[in-house]
Amino acid sequence: MRLLCCFSLLLSLLVPLPAAAEWYREERDMMGTRVSVELWSQDRVLGKQALAAVFAEMDEVNRLMNPWDPESELSGLNREAHRGPVRVSPALFRVLARSIEYSKLSGGAFDVSFASAGQHYDYRKGVAPSKEVLEQAVSRIDYTYIQINAELRTVRYAIEGLQVDLGGIAKGYAVDRAMAALQRLGIESAVVSAGGDSRILGNLGDRPRTIGIRHPRKRDDFIVMIPLEDTAISTSGDYERFFIDADGQRVHHILDPTTGKSSGKVQSASVLAERAIDSDALSTTTFVLGVKKGLELINSLHGVDAIIIDDRGVLHYSDGLLLGSDLESESEAPATP
Repeated sequence: MRLLCCFSLLLSLLVPLPAAAEWYREERDMMGTRVSVELWSQDRVLGKQALAAVFAEMDEVNRLMNPWDPESELSGLNREAHRGPVRVSPALFRVLARSIEYSKLSGGAFDVSFASAGQHYDYRKGVAPSKEVLEQAVSRIDYTYIQINAELRTVRYAIEGLQVDLGGIAKGYAVDRAMAALQRLGIESAVVSAGGDSRILGNLGDRPRTIGIRHPRKRDDFIVMIPLEDTAISTSGDYERFFIDADGQRVHHILDPTTGKSSGKVQSASVLAERAIDSDALSTTTFVLGVKKGLELINSLHGVDAIIIDDRGVLHYSDGLLLGSDLESESEAPATP
């Protein structure tokens, strides 16, 4: 299987290609995360043009789908869709429709209406909603309340108070758009990353990139190393946006739609797929489902693999990675305490 790297993981072994060409790199803070691009071009003007194209795509997706920007299309939808059908852009409709497909596939483990509860958490201030607020919010988490009409390209929320956050799929979609823009320009080797979602094109010339999946409890350590190229990878972890509550429990941003509380079955889930929109949604889905159900789902999908670190810090791999991969670790090997 062709595999890939993620900038929130580790990009390593950067082997220079012929001196006539050059690596071009740029990073910006946007979409609530760090967006990075690294690409190879033999033409300086084209290299700079390609960098600009990546961030133009990212800007457009952010403009449409940022739930914290009151001027975004998604914010407008969240305000108005309970009143009646709202016609949306092709991009927003595509991502919402794909989200609903994953909700159905996962039995509701992936549900973008989790924001009905998620909006009441403040991870910077360490604030969680009260029991009463959470109970009311959870009653509004149900993807079936998001009613879409493909012919008219409209979206309607069946109940008032439902909120949608596309954070579990929109960054992957943005990465795919950026990569498509690079390919249109003729770029043949590149990595585009938005937080935990990345896609790689090509390799380092004579070898794939070797990446490490981050240890969920040691920021600067990596728990497994993988050679990857020409694919997408997304990691969902409980260590990016979280706080420890008064009871010593980790409260993080990946919520179980059935409870509105942080899912505690695993510490991280990394999914590899052809496109980042899919790896993004599936990493969240796998995280919420846990090891057994998560791997059952991943193993049922063609061209998709996963690495899960469970709540004890033990590694688990999907079937495709166990069969002849170059992973520098053994299945179900415990993480370093």
